[in-house]
Amino acid sequence: MALLDILGQRWTLRILWELRDGAVGFRDLAARADSMSQSVLNRRLKELEAACLVTSDDKGWRLSDEGTRLLGLLLPLSDFARKWAALVARGDESGGSHILPADIV
Repeated sequence: MALLDILGQRWTLRILWELRDGAVGFRDLAARADSMSQSVLNRRLKELEAACLVTSDDKGWRLSDEGTRLLGLLLPLSDFARKWAALVARGDESGGSHILPADIV
């Protein structure tokens, strides 16, 4: 439950996603999430660091080994989300509102 609490906090998944390709400096990371305040970004990074999911060095913030492993586990969710969004969009066009899990997978 502790991990779900961390991941459920606003901006946490966005930060992890933005770090997927390597180190990012604080200012660049803040610019990528344009409506997040720098104080919230700083707080989230410190929480993620305490949870051993990110680390920082002279090149910026990056995923730790555990953070990289976690992101790998979340990638299938991203694939699911793309399929789900397409299904919902088709439902909007046809006026339908039923989403069946079998249609998504």
